[in-house]
Amino acid sequence: MTDFSQLLMYIPGVVIFLVASGQVREYLRTSKPDAIRKGTVRSSKHVTKNDKYGRQVFDYYETTVESSNPSSGKKEKHTVKSPIEYPTNQEVELYFDKVSGEPTLTNGLHEWLFHPWAGMIGGALLILLALFQTQGKEIYAMVCLSLILIGIGISMIANYIFLKKKGLETISSEIVDIYERQISKQGRFSGGSKYTYYPIVKYDLKGNSTLRRCNVNSSRKESFKVGDTINLYYSPSENAIREKKANPIILSVGIVSLICGLLAGISILSAI
Repeated sequence: MTDFSQLLMYIPGVVIFLVASGQVREYLRTSKPDAIRKGTVRSSKHVTKNDKYGRQVFDYYETTVESSNPSSGKKEKHTVKSPIEYPTNQEVELYFDKVSGEPTLTNGLHEWLFHPWAGMIGGALLILLALFQTQGKEIYAMVCLSLILIGIGISMIANYIFLKKKGLETISSEIVDIYERQISKQGRFSGGSKYTYYPIVKYDLKGNSTLRRCNVNSSRKESFKVGDTINLYYSPSENAIREKKANPIILSVGIVSLICGLLAGISILSAI
């Protein structure tokens, strides 16, 4: 095996580890006391700006949110940037960064299939797997593979059980707009500008009409059409909306992965 191909073996683990570490930092920040504060939208102003070539540079809504300071109990108003236009009097959540003190609008509940800590551990195990393979330590590599499969299985099964226990109620929502997010610009060496598209949906909950930019997205604008419906899921225990429900396919894949991991572990013990 060439040195270059050996280096390629590390890439999946490194990528997963770095992505998961970012999610862990976000998880820890938003889990701190008083990090999240509920507020009410008071106004929303559309702001756009183009460069000298006519290309769009800024496109957001300057949103004024009123909330109560948990320390003093006084009402405060904060202006934040939002990719969508929230209607007046809609309830939202603000995240306050402890370092800068600047608020941002949260994207609602985290809906990870794999918890960030599990992702970090999985990425580290993939890196070790690549290391042991390049060193010819097959037993250690098999141990890493067994742990990865067991971890994937446990995470998927736990995700299914967690959502199943929520008793989620299905709510039908209508796509009212498409949020277009530019992720790269056309340049001398690039093939063209690239975009990601998010559906913005409207739904009724407890007599209140609410807008939501879904986390689901696509690189194809045709994936979402205004007027189409998307199912959301209401969690009574959290008084919040989720985009995913308990999926039997996730449970099945998790069970298969867990069994494969356990069998791999048994084969290692028999080889020792």
